[in-house]
Amino acid sequence: MGRGGKQGGDTLTWREVQGHNKPDDKWLVIDGQVYNITKWAGRHPGGSRVISHYAGQDATEAFKAFHNDLATVKKFLSPIHVGNVEDYRQSCLDDDFRTLCETVKKKGYYEPSYIFFLVMMVQVFVLESLSYLVMAYFGTGWVPYLISLVCAAAVQAQAGWIQHDFGHLSVFKNSTLDHLIQYYLMGIVKGASPHWWNHLHFQHHAKPNVINKDPDVAMDKLFVIGEVMPVQVAKTRRKFMPFNLQHRYFFLIGPPLLFPVYFQFMLFRHIYTRRLPVDLALVMIYFFKYFYLFTPMLGLGGAIVFYFMMRCLESHWFTWVTQSNHIPMNIDNDQALHWMKLQMQATCDIQKSVFNDWFTGHLNFQIEHHLFPTMPRHNLYKVAPLVQSLCKKHDIKYEVKPLWTAFKDIVRCLKHSGALWEGTYNAYHS
Repeated sequence: MGRGGKQGGDTLTWREVQGHNKPDDKWLVIDGQVYNITKWAGRHPGGSRVISHYAGQDATEAFKAFHNDLATVKKFLSPIHVGNVEDYRQSCLDDDFRTLCETVKKKGYYEPSYIFFLVMMVQVFVLESLSYLVMAYFGTGWVPYLISLVCAAAVQAQAGWIQHDFGHLSVFKNSTLDHLIQYYLMGIVKGASPHWWNHLHFQHHAKPNVINKDPDVAMDKLFVIGEVMPVQVAKTRRKFMPFNLQHRYFFLIGPPLLFPVYFQFMLFRHIYTRRLPVDLALVMIYFFKYFYLFTPMLGLGGAIVFYFMMRCLESHWFTWVTQSNHIPMNIDNDQALHWMKLQMQATCDIQKSVFNDWFTGHLNFQIEHHLFPTMPRHNLYKVAPLVQSLCKKHDIKYEVKPLWTAFKDIVRCLKHSGALWEGTYNAYHS
Protein backbone atom coordinates (compact mmCIF):
# COMPACT_ATOMS: atom_id res chain seq x y z
CA MET A 1 0.00 0.00 0.00
CA GLY A 2 1.14 3.56 -0.62
CA ARG A 3 1.70 6.03 2.19
CA GLY A 4 1.24 9.74 2.37
CA GLY A 5 -2.07 10.24 0.56
CA LYS A 6 -2.63 12.90 -2.01
CA GLN A 7 -2.78 16.44 -0.61
CA GLY A 8 -3.47 18.35 -3.76
CA GLY A 9 -1.22 19.10 -6.70
CA ASP A 10 -0.14 16.65 -9.38
CA THR A 11 0.34 12.93 -9.09
CA LEU A 12 3.94 12.19 -10.05
CA THR A 13 6.12 9.16 -10.65
CA TRP A 14 9.43 8.50 -8.94
CA ARG A 15 11.18 8.92 -12.29
CA GLU A 16 9.81 12.45 -12.56
CA VAL A 17 10.92 13.33 -9.04
CA GLN A 18 14.40 11.88 -9.48
CA GLY A 19 14.94 14.11 -12.51
CA HIS A 20 14.69 17.22 -10.33
CA ASN A 21 18.13 16.94 -8.75
CA LYS A 22 19.96 19.87 -10.34
CA PRO A 23 21.32 22.97 -8.57
CA ASP A 24 18.62 25.10 -10.21
CA ASP A 25 15.85 22.49 -10.04
CA LYS A 26 15.44 20.59 -6.76
CA TRP A 27 12.52 18.51 -5.56
CA LEU A 28 12.39 16.08 -2.66
CA VAL A 29 9.84 13.73 -1.08
CA ILE A 30 8.54 13.61 2.50
CA ASP A 31 5.90 11.02 3.39
CA GLY A 32 5.00 10.58 -0.26
CA GLN A 33 4.52 14.31 -0.84
CA VAL A 34 6.71 16.20 -3.31
CA TYR A 35 8.16 19.62 -2.50
CA ASN A 36 10.00 22.08 -4.73
CA ILE A 37 12.92 23.34 -2.61
CA THR A 38 14.75 25.13 -5.44
CA LYS A 39 14.26 28.63 -4.05
CA TRP A 40 13.38 27.72 -0.48
CA ALA A 41 16.68 25.88 0.17
CA GLY A 42 18.44 29.22 0.54
CA ARG A 43 16.14 30.04 3.49
CA HIS A 44 16.48 26.65 5.16
CA PRO A 45 17.60 27.23 8.79
CA GLY A 46 19.95 24.25 8.63
CA GLY A 47 21.64 25.57 5.51
CA SER A 48 20.94 25.09 1.81
CA ARG A 49 23.35 22.23 1.28
CA VAL A 50 22.01 19.86 3.90
CA ILE A 51 18.52 19.87 2.38
CA SER A 52 19.79 20.01 -1.21
CA HIS A 53 21.69 16.76 -0.70
CA TYR A 54 18.30 15.01 -0.87
CA ALA A 55 17.23 16.57 -4.16
CA GLY A 56 15.47 13.93 -6.25
CA GLN A 57 15.29 11.57 -3.27
CA ASP A 58 13.11 10.49 -0.35
CA ALA A 59 13.99 12.71 2.64
CA THR A 60 11.29 11.37 4.98
CA GLU A 61 13.44 9.79 7.68
CA ALA A 62 16.09 12.51 7.50
CA PHE A 63 13.39 15.15 7.90
CA LYS A 64 11.96 13.43 10.96
CA ALA A 65 15.37 12.77 12.49
CA PHE A 66 16.47 16.42 12.33
CA HIS A 67 13.26 18.13 13.48
CA ASN A 68 11.70 17.93 16.94
CA ASP A 69 8.51 19.87 16.16
CA LEU A 70 7.26 18.25 12.95
CA ALA A 71 3.85 19.93 12.98
CA THR A 72 5.34 23.43 13.03
CA VAL A 73 7.96 22.66 10.41
CA LYS A 74 5.42 21.16 8.02
CA LYS A 75 3.59 24.49 7.89
CA PHE A 76 6.58 25.92 6.01
CA LEU A 77 6.27 23.17 3.42
CA SER A 78 2.72 23.95 2.28
CA PRO A 79 3.64 26.80 -0.12
CA ILE A 80 6.22 24.65 -1.93
CA HIS A 81 4.06 21.52 -2.21
CA VAL A 82 4.01 20.12 -5.76
CA GLY A 83 2.03 16.90 -5.53
CA ASN A 84 2.36 13.31 -4.40
CA VAL A 85 4.19 10.24 -5.64
CA GLU A 86 1.81 7.67 -7.06
CA ASP A 87 4.18 4.71 -6.71
CA TYR A 88 5.44 5.57 -3.23
CA ARG A 89 5.69 2.36 -1.23
CA GLN A 90 6.56 1.52 2.37
CA SER A 91 9.01 -1.34 2.79
CA CYS A 92 9.19 -3.73 5.71
CA LEU A 93 12.27 -1.86 6.93
CA ASP A 94 10.31 1.40 6.78
CA ASP A 95 7.56 -0.11 8.93
CA ASP A 96 9.98 -1.56 11.46
CA PHE A 97 12.12 1.55 11.72
CA ARG A 98 9.07 3.72 12.32
CA THR A 99 7.90 1.29 14.97
CA LEU A 100 11.32 1.58 16.57
CA CYS A 101 11.08 5.38 16.53
CA GLU A 102 7.66 5.25 18.19
CA THR A 103 8.93 2.80 20.81
CA VAL A 104 11.90 5.00 21.59
CA LYS A 105 9.64 8.00 22.15
CA LYS A 106 7.22 6.05 24.33
CA LYS A 107 10.10 4.85 26.51
CA GLY A 108 11.11 8.47 27.10
CA TYR A 109 14.57 8.18 25.58
CA TYR A 110 14.27 11.67 24.10
CA GLU A 111 13.85 13.15 27.57
CA PRO A 112 17.07 14.86 28.75
CA SER A 113 18.59 14.67 32.21
CA TYR A 114 19.29 18.27 33.15
CA ILE A 115 21.44 17.07 36.05
CA PHE A 116 23.67 15.20 33.59
CA PHE A 117 24.19 18.24 31.39
CA LEU A 118 24.71 20.48 34.43
CA VAL A 119 27.48 18.14 35.62
CA MET A 120 29.04 18.23 32.14
CA MET A 121 28.96 22.03 32.15
CA VAL A 122 30.44 22.23 35.67
CA GLN A 123 33.20 19.89 34.52
CA VAL A 124 34.17 22.35 31.81
CA PHE A 125 34.15 25.31 34.20
CA VAL A 126 36.33 23.43 36.72
CA LEU A 127 38.84 22.30 34.11
CA GLU A 128 38.98 25.77 32.58
CA SER A 129 39.67 27.29 35.99
CA LEU A 130 42.37 24.72 36.74
CA SER A 131 44.08 25.34 33.39
CA TYR A 132 44.79 28.86 34.62
CA LEU A 133 44.99 28.51 38.41
CA VAL A 134 47.54 25.68 38.48
CA MET A 135 50.21 27.85 36.85
CA ALA A 136 49.01 31.03 38.53
CA TYR A 137 49.50 29.42 41.96
CA PHE A 138 52.37 26.96 41.45
CA GLY A 139 54.32 28.82 38.78
CA THR A 140 55.28 27.86 35.24
CA GLY A 141 57.62 24.96 35.97
CA TRP A 142 57.32 21.82 33.88
CA VAL A 143 54.94 19.96 36.21
CA PRO A 144 52.32 22.73 36.65
CA TYR A 145 52.80 23.69 32.99
CA LEU A 146 51.96 20.17 31.79
CA ILE A 147 49.05 19.82 34.21
CA SER A 148 47.66 23.14 33.01
CA LEU A 149 48.17 22.09 29.38
CA VAL A 150 46.29 18.81 29.87
CA CYS A 151 43.45 20.63 31.64
CA ALA A 152 43.24 23.19 28.83
CA ALA A 153 43.08 20.44 26.18
CA ALA A 154 40.43 18.60 28.19
CA VAL A 155 38.37 21.79 28.34
CA GLN A 156 38.43 22.06 24.57
CA ALA A 157 37.56 18.40 24.00
CA GLN A 158 34.77 18.21 26.57
CA ALA A 159 33.31 21.58 25.59
CA GLY A 160 33.29 20.26 22.03
CA TRP A 161 31.26 17.21 23.00
CA ILE A 162 28.81 19.31 25.03
CA GLN A 163 28.27 21.98 22.38
CA HIS A 164 27.55 19.07 20.05
CA ASP A 165 24.60 18.15 22.30
CA PHE A 166 23.21 21.67 22.24
CA GLY A 167 23.85 21.98 18.51
CA HIS A 168 21.61 18.95 17.94
CA LEU A 169 18.88 20.51 20.11
CA SER A 170 18.99 17.47 22.36
CA VAL A 171 18.97 19.31 25.71
CA PHE A 172 16.16 21.88 25.91
CA LYS A 173 14.51 20.89 22.62
CA ASN A 174 14.22 24.62 22.04
CA SER A 175 16.20 26.05 19.15
CA THR A 176 16.81 29.43 20.78
CA LEU A 177 17.93 28.11 24.17
CA ASP A 178 20.04 25.29 22.80
CA HIS A 179 21.80 27.48 20.27
CA LEU A 180 22.38 30.20 22.86
CA ILE A 181 24.42 27.82 25.02
CA GLN A 182 26.03 26.24 21.96
CA TYR A 183 27.21 29.69 20.86
CA TYR A 184 28.64 30.34 24.32
CA LEU A 185 30.51 27.02 24.43
CA MET A 186 31.69 27.03 20.84
CA GLY A 187 32.53 30.73 20.65
CA ILE A 188 33.67 31.91 24.08
CA VAL A 189 34.94 28.62 25.56
CA LYS A 190 36.41 27.09 22.39
CA GLY A 191 37.16 30.12 20.22
CA ALA A 192 35.44 28.70 17.13
CA SER A 193 32.53 29.59 14.88
CA PRO A 194 29.24 27.86 15.79
CA HIS A 195 27.83 28.64 12.34
CA TRP A 196 30.82 26.96 10.71
CA TRP A 197 30.36 23.83 12.82
CA ASN A 198 26.62 23.63 12.11
CA HIS A 199 27.20 24.18 8.39
CA LEU A 200 29.56 21.19 8.19
CA HIS A 201 28.10 18.88 10.79
CA PHE A 202 24.51 18.80 9.58
CA GLN A 203 25.71 17.86 6.11
CA HIS A 204 27.71 15.04 7.65
CA HIS A 205 24.61 13.69 9.40
CA ALA A 206 22.43 14.05 6.31
CA LYS A 207 24.78 12.04 4.09
CA PRO A 208 27.53 10.44 6.21
CA ASN A 209 30.52 9.09 4.27
CA VAL A 210 28.94 10.09 0.95
CA ILE A 211 31.52 11.46 -1.47
CA ASN A 212 30.87 15.08 -2.57
CA LYS A 213 28.12 15.46 0.05
CA ASP A 214 29.70 14.75 3.43
CA PRO A 215 32.37 17.42 4.07
CA ASP A 216 34.06 15.13 6.59
CA VAL A 217 35.26 12.84 3.80
CA ALA A 218 36.29 15.67 1.47
CA MET A 219 39.94 14.96 2.22
CA ASP A 220 41.15 13.64 -1.13
CA LYS A 221 43.79 16.37 -1.43
CA LEU A 222 45.71 14.66 1.37
CA PHE A 223 44.09 11.26 1.97
CA VAL A 224 42.05 8.75 -0.01
CA ILE A 225 39.70 6.60 2.05
CA GLY A 226 37.35 3.69 1.47
CA GLU A 227 37.17 1.50 -1.63
CA VAL A 228 35.71 3.96 -4.15
CA MET A 229 37.60 7.21 -3.57
CA PRO A 230 41.11 5.75 -4.14
CA VAL A 231 40.05 4.34 -7.51
CA GLN A 232 38.32 7.56 -8.62
CA VAL A 233 41.28 9.71 -7.62
CA ALA A 234 43.80 7.36 -9.23
CA LYS A 235 41.91 7.29 -12.52
CA THR A 236 41.27 11.01 -12.84
CA ARG A 237 44.43 12.64 -11.47
CA ARG A 238 48.15 12.59 -11.89
CA LYS A 239 50.12 11.94 -8.73
CA PHE A 240 49.62 14.71 -6.16
CA MET A 241 50.35 12.94 -2.89
CA PRO A 242 52.05 9.59 -2.21
CA PHE A 243 48.80 8.09 -0.98
CA ASN A 244 50.46 4.69 -0.70
CA LEU A 245 52.30 6.18 2.30
CA GLN A 246 49.29 7.94 3.84
CA HIS A 247 49.12 5.51 6.76
CA ARG A 248 52.53 6.88 7.76
CA TYR A 249 52.24 10.60 7.08
CA PHE A 250 48.81 10.55 8.77
CA PHE A 251 50.70 10.71 12.08
CA LEU A 252 52.50 13.88 10.91
CA ILE A 253 49.81 15.94 9.20
CA GLY A 254 46.56 14.34 10.44
CA PRO A 255 45.96 14.53 14.19
CA PRO A 256 48.74 17.03 14.94
CA LEU A 257 47.71 19.70 12.42
CA LEU A 258 43.92 19.37 11.98
CA PHE A 259 43.05 21.87 14.72
CA PRO A 260 46.18 24.04 15.01
CA VAL A 261 46.38 24.73 11.27
CA TYR A 262 43.46 23.61 9.09
CA PHE A 263 40.57 24.35 11.44
CA GLN A 264 42.04 27.69 12.48
CA PHE A 265 42.26 28.77 8.86
CA MET A 266 38.85 27.40 7.85
CA LEU A 267 36.86 28.88 10.72
CA PHE A 268 38.19 32.40 10.09
CA ARG A 269 37.69 31.94 6.37
CA HIS A 270 34.08 30.91 7.01
CA ILE A 271 33.46 33.89 9.27
CA TYR A 272 34.92 36.26 6.68
CA THR A 273 33.24 34.82 3.57
CA ARG A 274 29.84 34.44 5.27
CA ARG A 275 30.09 37.82 7.05
CA LEU A 276 29.25 36.55 10.53
CA PRO A 277 29.75 39.40 13.01
CA VAL A 278 28.34 37.46 15.99
CA ASP A 279 30.69 34.54 15.44
CA LEU A 280 33.61 36.92 15.01
CA ALA A 281 32.75 38.76 18.23
CA LEU A 282 32.56 35.49 20.19
CA VAL A 283 35.90 34.29 18.86
CA MET A 284 37.51 37.64 19.68
CA ILE A 285 36.17 37.41 23.25
CA TYR A 286 37.81 34.00 23.55
CA PHE A 287 41.20 35.26 22.37
CA PHE A 288 41.02 38.39 24.54
CA LYS A 289 40.24 36.23 27.58
CA TYR A 290 42.99 33.75 26.76
CA PHE A 291 45.80 36.26 26.20
CA TYR A 292 44.66 38.43 29.11
CA LEU A 293 45.06 35.46 31.47
CA PHE A 294 48.09 33.67 30.07
CA THR A 295 50.34 36.42 28.71
CA PRO A 296 51.30 37.79 32.18
CA MET A 297 52.45 34.29 33.19
CA LEU A 298 54.06 33.07 29.97
CA GLY A 299 54.77 36.19 27.94
CA LEU A 300 53.22 36.74 24.53
CA GLY A 301 55.44 34.21 22.77
CA GLY A 302 54.95 31.64 25.52
CA ALA A 303 51.17 32.14 25.45
CA ILE A 304 51.15 31.54 21.68
CA VAL A 305 53.24 28.36 22.10
CA PHE A 306 50.95 27.14 24.89
CA TYR A 307 47.91 27.84 22.71
CA PHE A 308 49.16 25.79 19.78
CA MET A 309 50.31 22.94 22.04
CA MET A 310 46.81 22.88 23.54
CA ARG A 311 45.28 22.80 20.05
CA CYS A 312 47.61 19.98 19.06
CA LEU A 313 46.51 17.83 22.02
CA GLU A 314 42.86 18.65 21.34
CA SER A 315 43.37 17.79 17.69
CA HIS A 316 44.72 14.33 18.51
CA TRP A 317 41.81 13.70 20.87
CA PHE A 318 39.17 14.83 18.39
CA THR A 319 40.67 13.14 15.33
CA TRP A 320 41.19 9.70 16.80
CA VAL A 321 37.72 9.65 18.36
CA THR A 322 35.72 10.94 15.40
CA GLN A 323 37.56 9.06 12.67
CA SER A 324 37.43 5.74 14.51
CA ASN A 325 33.68 5.62 13.85
CA HIS A 326 33.77 6.52 10.16
CA ILE A 327 37.02 5.95 8.23
CA PRO A 328 36.88 2.13 8.63
CA MET A 329 33.29 2.10 7.35
CA ASN A 330 31.77 2.22 3.86
CA ILE A 331 32.57 5.40 1.88
CA ASP A 332 30.84 5.70 -1.47
CA ASN A 333 29.01 7.94 -3.92
CA ASP A 334 25.37 8.70 -3.15
CA GLN A 335 23.26 5.57 -3.60
CA ALA A 336 20.05 7.13 -2.17
CA LEU A 337 19.97 4.46 0.52
CA HIS A 338 17.27 4.12 3.17
CA TRP A 339 18.06 6.31 6.19
CA MET A 340 18.89 3.36 8.44
CA LYS A 341 21.04 1.54 5.90
CA LEU A 342 22.90 4.76 5.09
CA GLN A 343 23.73 5.43 8.74
CA MET A 344 24.63 1.82 9.51
CA GLN A 345 27.07 1.57 6.61
CA ALA A 346 28.82 4.77 7.67
CA THR A 347 29.11 4.25 11.44
CA CYS A 348 30.20 1.81 14.10
CA ASP A 349 30.10 1.76 17.90
CA ILE A 350 32.87 1.59 20.49
CA GLN A 351 32.43 -0.58 23.57
CA LYS A 352 30.77 1.08 26.55
CA SER A 353 32.79 1.91 29.66
CA VAL A 354 32.95 4.85 32.04
CA PHE A 355 36.18 6.03 30.43
CA ASN A 356 35.01 5.47 26.84
CA ASP A 357 31.76 7.33 27.49
CA TRP A 358 33.64 10.31 28.94
CA PHE A 359 36.55 10.27 26.49
CA THR A 360 34.31 10.16 23.41
CA GLY A 361 31.48 12.31 24.73
CA HIS A 362 29.22 9.24 24.31
CA LEU A 363 30.06 9.21 20.59
CA ASN A 364 31.12 5.63 21.18
CA PHE A 365 27.41 5.11 20.44
CA GLN A 366 27.82 6.65 17.01
CA ILE A 367 25.27 4.33 15.38
CA GLU A 368 22.50 5.36 17.73
CA HIS A 369 23.49 9.02 17.55
CA HIS A 370 23.26 8.98 13.76
CA LEU A 371 19.91 7.23 13.75
CA PHE A 372 18.48 9.54 16.42
CA PRO A 373 20.56 12.76 16.26
CA THR A 374 18.35 14.77 18.62
CA MET A 375 18.38 12.14 21.38
CA PRO A 376 20.29 13.13 24.56
CA ARG A 377 23.57 11.26 24.53
CA HIS A 378 23.17 9.76 27.99
CA ASN A 379 20.26 7.68 26.63
CA LEU A 380 21.94 6.34 23.51
CA TYR A 381 23.14 3.13 25.16
CA LYS A 382 19.54 2.31 26.10
CA VAL A 383 18.51 2.26 22.44
CA ALA A 384 21.41 0.06 21.32
CA PRO A 385 19.72 -3.32 22.05
CA LEU A 386 16.63 -2.26 20.07
CA VAL A 387 18.76 -1.18 17.11
CA GLN A 388 20.75 -4.42 17.25
CA SER A 389 17.53 -6.43 17.17
CA LEU A 390 16.25 -4.55 14.12
CA CYS A 391 19.59 -4.96 12.35
CA LYS A 392 19.55 -8.70 13.00
CA LYS A 393 16.02 -8.98 11.58
CA HIS A 394 16.99 -7.20 8.35
CA ASP A 395 20.50 -8.67 8.06
CA ILE A 396 22.20 -5.28 8.51
CA LYS A 397 25.70 -5.29 9.97
CA TYR A 398 25.99 -3.79 13.46
CA GLU A 399 29.62 -3.36 14.49
CA VAL A 400 31.00 -2.74 17.99
CA LYS A 401 34.74 -2.51 18.70
CA PRO A 402 37.11 -2.00 21.61
CA LEU A 403 38.50 1.55 21.64
CA TRP A 404 42.07 0.56 20.81
CA THR A 405 40.94 -1.70 17.96
CA ALA A 406 38.93 1.21 16.52
CA PHE A 407 42.05 3.39 16.59
CA LYS A 408 44.18 0.73 14.90
CA ASP A 409 41.50 0.28 12.22
CA ILE A 410 41.98 3.90 11.13
CA VAL A 411 45.60 3.20 10.21
CA ARG A 412 44.77 -0.21 8.74
CA CYS A 413 42.14 1.30 6.44
CA LEU A 414 44.40 4.15 5.38
CA LYS A 415 47.05 1.59 4.42
CA HIS A 416 44.53 -0.52 2.48
CA SER A 417 43.09 2.49 0.62
CA GLY A 418 46.57 3.76 -0.17
CA ALA A 419 47.54 0.41 -1.67
CA LEU A 420 44.33 0.38 -3.70
CA TRP A 421 45.16 3.84 -5.04
CA GLU A 422 48.71 2.79 -5.92
CA GLY A 423 47.57 -0.29 -7.82
CA THR A 424 44.94 1.63 -9.77
CA TYR A 425 47.29 4.54 -10.48
CA ASN A 426 50.00 2.30 -11.85
CA ALA A 427 47.48 0.50 -14.04
CA TYR A 428 46.15 3.72 -15.58
CA HIS A 429 49.25 5.92 -15.74
CA SER A 430 52.20 3.57 -16.09
